[in-house]
Amino acid sequence: MLMGEYETTERKITCIVCPEGCSIKVSIRGGRVDSIEGAKCKRGVEYASTEVTAPRRILTTTVRVSGGTLPVAPVRTSTPIPKEYIPLAMREIAKVVLAAPLRRGEVVIRDLLGTGADVIVTRNLDATNGRISMKVTADPLQGMPHA
Repeated sequence: MLMGEYETTERKITCIVCPEGCSIKVSIRGGRVDSIEGAKCKRGVEYASTEVTAPRRILTTTVRVSGGTLPVAPVRTSTPIPKEYIPLAMREIAKVVLAAPLRRGEVVIRDLLGTGADVIVTRNLDATNGRISMKVTADPLQGMPHA
């Protein structure tokens, strides 16, 4: 192996694009993908390249609900977001309190952290009182001293 910017590293990953689950070996040289072996399709090659250079994930979580038949509703991002944004994205989503009723596909947050991904509701949730209410957002840290 050469040192510095020409150092070669290898990563072994399992492709999750389809049920095949190809074992893929990715060689990285100078911070760029040098070669990809083991992928049986083009989508696997694209997945492997992205996974080692700029991994992205669909974020699934829940948001608090006021006046609903359940205290929380499941949500997810409409498209994958950069993996390193997940902790900050979770903090942003934790600030949200929705008012029931909710409908699947309803947008909770548009363009989460400038990623282009929306946060959307993934199931219908009825109101306990049958009234239609507005969305409410609250800062869970409001009133807390800042460090």
